[in-house]
Amino acid sequence: MILKSPFNLLQEIYNEHPWRVLICCIMLNCTSRKQVDRVRDRFFELYPDPESAICADPEEMAEVIAHLGFKNKRTRTIQRFSKDWVELDWIEPKELYGIGKYAQDSWEIFRKGNLNVDPTDGVLNKYLAWAKTQDKNPIK
Repeated sequence: MILKSPFNLLQEIYNEHPWRVLICCIMLNCTSRKQVDRVRDRFFELYPDPESAICADPEEMAEVIAHLGFKNKRTRTIQRFSKDWVELDWIEPKELYGIGKYAQDSWEIFRKGNLNVDPTDGVLNKYLAWAKTQDKNPIK
């Protein structure tokens, strides 16, 4: 269980759905939270799991996420990442296609409860500063 921070991060919202956490990280790449909020509910309604994302029509998925920018590239990334998620015998998300430092840092913090991460992302740094002030580790 995770304590609710004042930041209402997508990693907190979707923490019980690890694939969705990483999809949100992919969506946040080169765009804003505001833009992601415009598409995420519809996206997860249509593609609730990696299998549905893999089988999705790429043109339809691209239209759903068009507001994020790079719709075709992002669609290819989501589909390849989802395929890796299902098919590879992976240990860390960084082994999967499309997963960079931000997503790996998010995984460490929100899935593993590791507060000894050195992110380059400002929001993750704010979250860590907040988390370290809590009486107990906010991530159980």
